[in-house]
Amino acid sequence: MDSEKNQHKTDSVYSNKIKAGKRRTYFFDVRQTRGDDYYITLTESTKKFNGEGYERHKLFLYKEDFNRFISGLEEVINKVKTEYLPDYDYDEFERRQEEWEAKQESGTFELDGYNNNVKEEKDGEEISW
Repeated sequence: MDSEKNQHKTDSVYSNKIKAGKRRTYFFDVRQTRGDDYYITLTESTKKFNGEGYERHKLFLYKEDFNRFISGLEEVINKVKTEYLPDYDYDEFERRQEEWEAKQESGTFELDGYNNNVKEEKDGEEISW
């Protein structure tokens, strides 16, 4: 019974996973407390360069902080987009991820483990993008 309570406390009731290249993944998990309250954990999981396991960083976000967190995050993102990098194409990586997923299904390329560049072989030549 005690293990059931601990299991209940640590299980996600909802999870959203975002792949960010080959080495990085973000997890947004909704978790339930014993008192039937909810909180969110944000986890960054990065594959270690030596290929042996993952390094994880976790942030806990509680309901009373949701609005301030969203407001603060939107503020800093908008600051970067409008003042620091206004000419940057923020959709570039979304397009690259979609291309990567499509090519991954065909099995015609690999990502290099260091800087997430795609290596593709085409007509006998290696192409990086």
